[in-house]
Amino acid sequence: MDDIDRSLLERLQRDGRATQLELAKAVGLSQPAVAERIRKLEERGVVIGYAARVSPARIGLDITAFIGVGIGHPKYFDGFAKKVKGLDEVLECHRVAGEDSYLLKVRTRNTGTLDRLLVQVLRTIPGVTSTSTVIVLASIKEETRLPDVGPVEDEEDA
Repeated sequence: MDDIDRSLLERLQRDGRATQLELAKAVGLSQPAVAERIRKLEERGVVIGYAARVSPARIGLDITAFIGVGIGHPKYFDGFAKKVKGLDEVLECHRVAGEDSYLLKVRTRNTGTLDRLLVQVLRTIPGVTSTSTVIVLASIKEETRLPDVGPVEDEEDA
């Protein structure tokens, strides 16, 4: 990955709707050359998708919460992960070190729907021994754009 690829990634993260022609002008290449670079970035798994950012509040998802989940034994990890992947309310799921086994970021309509998610769904998954919930009062910063890390050695170059 070179400086042009990094510039394309930065621009795509800022505006995923930018046309290949706009990107080509910005990086000083032809449109076909930019199309080929983007295709290669997608094939290598660097670009993993495109999405519109939607305001949760504008569509009625007023509660953001982080839920720490304790799992009693690693033998339950796969089943938990499979179940959580199917839950629309769960935006992020991370296996973590520390007191909890997993950390979830969820969005729900209200405290009632959050309660149902906790009691009727998460706590009924085999292996779950505990949950700990923090409700967000205000979000100061939420980004989807990754920081520029500069040159990165590709696996194939190593």
